[in-house]
Amino acid sequence: MIKYLGSKRLLIPRILDIVRGLPEVRRVVDLFSGTARVGHALKRHGCHVVANDHLAYAATLARCYVAADRGEVLRGVEPLVRELSRLKGRPGYFTHTFCERSRFFHPKNGARIDAIRDRIEALGLDEIRKAVLLVSLMEAADRVDSTTGVQMAYLKSWAPRAHNDLELRVPALLPGPGEAYQLEAEEAAGLWEADVVYLDPPYNQHRYAGNYHVWETLVRWDAPEVYGTACKRVDCREYSSAFNSRPRIAAALRRVVDALRCRYVIASFSDEGYVSRDEMTALLGERGEVRVIEVDFKRYVGAQIGIHNPRGEKVGKVSHLRNKEHLFVAARDGARLPASLAEVSGATAEQMPLL
Repeated sequence: MIKYLGSKRLLIPRILDIVRGLPEVRRVVDLFSGTARVGHALKRHGCHVVANDHLAYAATLARCYVAADRGEVLRGVEPLVRELSRLKGRPGYFTHTFCERSRFFHPKNGARIDAIRDRIEALGLDEIRKAVLLVSLMEAADRVDSTTGVQMAYLKSWAPRAHNDLELRVPALLPGPGEAYQLEAEEAAGLWEADVVYLDPPYNQHRYAGNYHVWETLVRWDAPEVYGTACKRVDCREYSSAFNSRPRIAAALRRVVDALRCRYVIASFSDEGYVSRDEMTALLGERGEVRVIEVDFKRYVGAQIGIHNPRGEKVGKVSHLRNKEHLFVAARDGARLPASLAEVSGATAEQMPLL
């Protein structure tokens, strides 16, 4: 899956252990699905997963990794991936914008991305099969990018992987049904009943629309106007989310939590967020008991590397290299948390004890 700021890859074993420890969990809603890593893991675990995210690239990842049924789509997409892999490069908007005006990808790969993406659009596929091919292309592009992991900037000199040839692969599809939607979280929060709702909202000023604007354009294929050295979509400047606003996030979280229809909530929130551990515990505890698991984490790769300007030049030092991720587990409306779900603190993501 793609490199992603805020990815819960290292927390997935802990999240799965929590779900295993709760009684009769069959249906899970992932309201801020992002890369769909968590939804993919829960589907593999046997849950029926409903994934939602308001960004087009994230909804596409969810259609591929949660909604697609391997048994139904694999035979059809495998020959298409082989066909797309044979296409010669044909420079277009993507090459001009992200390889020449900016330097996210080597032009040889940008030209192939242009040609492959045009062909995907021309195939006229249903939503799910199109999503699988788009994810194949997105992940292939991610393997040859020249960034520190976010698309706010690119490296001053080409990353070694940028010289590799673009290589498409069939994504790791899972058998069985699932659901994927593209809605604002506040709109979606009350739509579905579930045993568990998993919440992983944005928690500070970092906006995923800007951090991954190249993927948004690759999926939407709308050749938008762009601005700045990073060639971000103009709508990145226009869109404002309450979850990225210190004054507005608490009220937005309350609206979401109040609307949920479920027995349990699992929420992931960083200590770098605009809402404190105590505030989140109080909010989730209004309708039942809450336990908190605290996990020590390395910060995202960009923080490990240092602060860079839009041209990829190092311009400063980060203040700290580790942070704490809090997993809140809350029961609601008469449900009870198992006694075995003990509060754990001081664990690290690299050496997490399992419940």
